[in-house]
Amino acid sequence: MGFWKSLFVGSDGASSGNLGPSGTVLEAMRERDEGSAIIFSTNRDIDLYELEELCNAVGWARRPIRKVRKAIQHSYLVVSMWEQRGARQRLIGFSRATSDHAFNATIWDVVVHPDFQGRGLGKELMRQLIKKLRSEDISNVTLFADPQVVEFYKQLGFMPDPEGIKGMFWYPD
Repeated sequence: MGFWKSLFVGSDGASSGNLGPSGTVLEAMRERDEGSAIIFSTNRDIDLYELEELCNAVGWARRPIRKVRKAIQHSYLVVSMWEQRGARQRLIGFSRATSDHAFNATIWDVVVHPDFQGRGLGKELMRQLIKKLRSEDISNVTLFADPQVVEFYKQLGFMPDPEGIKGMFWYPD
């Protein structure tokens, strides 16, 4: 069963938990070799400096904290991913979406710490985000991808320029 189909007909077994009413995953993914749990949340407060460290770890350009705060506040959905090791929690992944609250959502700022890449956690972060959007009856999901991650999103069923639609951009001079 494909990534997208699992979001419409139920889990394909890739996840070990579902989003509960509070927005937090009811069950965490266990890392066998690490002795830690990976927790996905839609309601945890994000420390903006911790988020900046995460973005810095993957080489993203620094953005003004006040603008990052505003972007998060105006997002329709934020899904964060945490490593739980004993009592310590560490932000290791982040994603967010804006929406018209009816038909469309656009995914932004998908990031997974380099130490946790290659384990399927980026795919699970996206699955959690899209599953929550689908539960809100959002059916048109778009994103913008840097060239080095286009293949990752293609593997999840995203298509560049579906039906010949071309994105257009306006930037100030």
